[in-house]
Amino acid sequence: MQSIQLPVVEAWATYRTGNAAQWTPAGLAAAKRGDRVSVVIPARNEQDTIGDIVSVIRRDLIENVALVDEIVVVDSRSTDETAMLARAAGARVVAQDDMTRGLPRMEGKGDALWSGLAASNGDIVAFVDGDLRDFSSSFVTGLVGPLVTNRSIEYVKGFYHRPLNGASGVEVDGGGRVTELAARPLLNLFWPELSGFVQPLAGEYAGRRRTLESIPFVSGYGVEIAMLIDLLDAVGLDALAQVDLGERHHRHQGIDALGRMSAQIMVTAWSRLHRQGLAATPLPPTTLLTQFQRGGDDVLPHLNRQVTVSDVSVEERPPLASLSRRAVRAA
Repeated sequence: MQSIQLPVVEAWATYRTGNAAQWTPAGLAAAKRGDRVSVVIPARNEQDTIGDIVSVIRRDLIENVALVDEIVVVDSRSTDETAMLARAAGARVVAQDDMTRGLPRMEGKGDALWSGLAASNGDIVAFVDGDLRDFSSSFVTGLVGPLVTNRSIEYVKGFYHRPLNGASGVEVDGGGRVTELAARPLLNLFWPELSGFVQPLAGEYAGRRRTLESIPFVSGYGVEIAMLIDLLDAVGLDALAQVDLGERHHRHQGIDALGRMSAQIMVTAWSRLHRQGLAATPLPPTTLLTQFQRGGDDVLPHLNRQVTVSDVSVEERPPLASLSRRAVRAA
């Protein structure tokens, strides 16, 4: 198959792609020039990993060098010991529902991210998922490195190898199935300027507060693709960058969950197409997703399939810049 890439994307990928090894904690701490750095970790029932993540960041980037100024863990309605363990490891823990009290209740990761942005104080805010295993502080230094050292960059996206453990062994890059089957085709078709991002759905990224507060946050799994599309419109491709963070280990979801994730990404993309005048309505004809599992006799006994129907619609928190942060905290 012939390999063709837009010249602007090829040029962007050449000078806006970095590697986490380029920056050291001490070097970045010396280059901060007064900027405060926050790390925000959305977490829901992550008691097995959250303590280690917070401890590593605190040891390497707060106690050993003065790079990170605060670690904020957003407890997203956990029913386990996530909040307690995060607090014991040295994070400031805020409850998602406390940050959004008085506002419409929303579900999903995007709402937790929005809450973390509202709760944090940094000029630079890095987001790290709470389910990472074998965590390294180079994830944080890699994300904030371009922002600390280059004032023309507003947002940095991480990418990495994502091994997938299966019955037949380990696929070195078997993770990221939703990226390859849903997100990448959508971006290449409708936003080709973003086609140079290796992992557009990666959960690790960082940005300047002024920029992050200027865009809405989608409540569900569409938050990452919406963020890229909205930032392209808000600040332009040249203000975006990506960094190789090495290898990422986390738990993988089943195919049904990935299907729902893909559907939410498509609904989110549709809403952006509508805003750009490329879709006639703000929502597709339906936001219901029908899925089938072997066994069960609830709906289609003659097919020996159990039917589940999910609503994959998404909601959005407005840009924080359009609200008073004091009012959000007091809500």
